[in-house]
Amino acid sequence: MNNAPIGVFDSGQGGLSVWSELYRRLPHESLLYYGDGKNCPYGNQPRERIVEYSDYAVRRMLSVGVKMVVIACNTATAAAIDHLRTTYDVPFVGLEPAVKPAVLTSRSGVVGILATAASLKGRLFRETSRKYADRARMIEQVGEGFVELVESDREDTPEAFETVSKLLGPMLEQGVDRIVLGCTHYPFLSGAMRRVIGDRDVRLVNPAPAIERRVEVLLEEFSLAAAEDHEPEYSFMTSADEEYLSRLIAKSERAKTLDLD
Repeated sequence: MNNAPIGVFDSGQGGLSVWSELYRRLPHESLLYYGDGKNCPYGNQPRERIVEYSDYAVRRMLSVGVKMVVIACNTATAAAIDHLRTTYDVPFVGLEPAVKPAVLTSRSGVVGILATAASLKGRLFRETSRKYADRARMIEQVGEGFVELVESDREDTPEAFETVSKLLGPMLEQGVDRIVLGCTHYPFLSGAMRRVIGDRDVRLVNPAPAIERRVEVLLEEFSLAAAEDHEPEYSFMTSADEEYLSRLIAKSERAKTLDLD
């Protein structure tokens, strides 16, 4: 048994879509969330800078004793996961766009991929997309403006609907029936996406449940699971100011009850 917290890291608030899944499914585990609000968004930043930011965040979390780190950021995973795994002696769980489940369940054979520019250029996505290229046509789209909407708590505004509609519309016209949410900020826009989708038989694919299952496997594999009578604690860190930390904590409360799938 190990009652130390699981660290969850993201460029900002988006990783709370993964944090909420861990919160719901692992009720005995303490969680430490680090949101790099000072440097968000990561999507268009150079790889070297993303590695630097990610390394700093992991060092800060390890300094307070986390037993595992979930990189709840597709962009940071694409840029930094290899560096982090070779540098630090704790289990890491990373993300990549959930291409496989989208392709294998698609009936139309047309799958939309919403992600940041850095994620779409990353090795993990390219390897996975090549593997399934003969199973479906993939339509890639950078979610321009999505991260900014979530970071500024504007997910439920007319502006959010307009932005989502502009990017999802062409995908829907081309017959997608699965849309991969390739950035952890994007599930917070699920409500706007569903309004744009309307009555079409189109499913949003959120990788958070798969990430939670992988965390469970590693907790068992490395004998890191918390005791069943452990009273969990939920703490938060940021590179930004106290105002951002307050908004991060407030968003975590919303994330506990939101339908992010």
